Amino acid sequence: MEGLVSSQPFPSSVIQRRLSTVYLHRLTRFSSCAPLRAAQQSGITGGSEGVSSAVEGKVSEQEVGMYQDEVVASQGIRIRRRPLTGPPLHYVGPFEFRLQNEGNTPRNILEEIVWHKDKEVTQMKEKRPLYTLKKALENVPPPRDFIGALRSAHQRTGLPGLIAEVKKASPSRGILREDFDPVAIAQAYEKGGAACLSVLTDEKYFKGSFENLQSIRDAGVECPLLCKEFIIEAWQIYYGRSKGADAVLLIASVLPDLDIKYMIKICKILGMATLVEVHDEREMDRVLAIEGVELIGINNRNLETFEVDIGITKRLLEGERGELIRQKDILVVGESGLFTPEDIAFVQEAGVKAVLVGESLVKQSDPGKGISALFGRDVSG
Repeated sequence: MEGLVSSQPFPSSVIQRRLSTVYLHRLTRFSSCAPLRAAQQSGITGGSEGVSSAVEGKVSEQEVGMYQDEVVASQGIRIRRRPLTGPPLHYVGPFEFRLQNEGNTPRNILEEIVWHKDKEVTQMKEKRPLYTLKKALENVPPPRDFIGALRSAHQRTGLPGLIAEVKKASPSRGILREDFDPVAIAQAYEKGGAACLSVLTDEKYFKGSFENLQSIRDAGVECPLLCKEFIIEAWQIYYGRSKGADAVLLIASVLPDLDIKYMIKICKILGMATLVEVHDEREMDRVLAIEGVELIGINNRNLETFEVDIGITKRLLEGERGELIRQKDILVVGESGLFTPEDIAFVQEAGVKAVLVGESLVKQSDPGKGISALFGRDVSG
């Protein structure tokens, strides 16, 4: 992948030290991750050098880009956070234009979503600065135990705890439900036995919104809520919490390890859970090495191609990885491609104790009955 992947491995210790400083420089500017004040007030430190020593040093913009690229390459992340700088402008008479090229064209749908999200979040932050979100948190009900709800459902039914997804559309399937009432769907899910709910908040590609999230919480739904957002900045975590979210999604194919690490710490401070999503062995190994991970989602859908293979879940939970997950008592969530009781049984046998299901439920005229069909029996008791 041009501009990202290098054939030469980078010394991990050097990258870690430099990124700790670069990362905290980014925090100061609040351009891509945790707000520095929140980190300082909550005792978060960065790398081996800590917050205070890192902030004292001055880091140039060139260094920020350089070491971000190095870390992205060393961790196998293929999704570029934003377009690369395009070629020189071309002039024809009084007009100027920039040619479309590999550097400024998304290579897949996930990259397109992330690039759009980068612009969207920048605009949203201007309207709702971080200090206003922190103020708003004073009036938000305390977060609910997302992981505890999943474990309890698993113990009660002997089946994976269900995270039922409130989703109107997706880039691969288009509109899933024309008569989309997020509150009614959420209530049907809860009545049908869902342990938790996932609410899509991306507007452009999934026809969701943060208002849907807030409406479901305000309607008295008791299930803990996952903010299903493409998170690239900590600001989004605070915004989700202000709308009633109890958990957030962090995607390993988008976020470098230190971003995941710091976002997990911020979520713990806010009392929220983090569902860290992986798709392949390399991502799983990265996430298992991060301190504080309690909930891992294995997405059977490749977010770059949208191809689905539920065998991915079994493959990632075999051997040493599965043993390490058991030792760490990490709860694993199976995601995507789950439509029948046989699918549920397959991922459960692989080691999954929770599942996240949207499409096969939201399309049902009665989503609650769809849950019974998914598991092969009533799980609402």
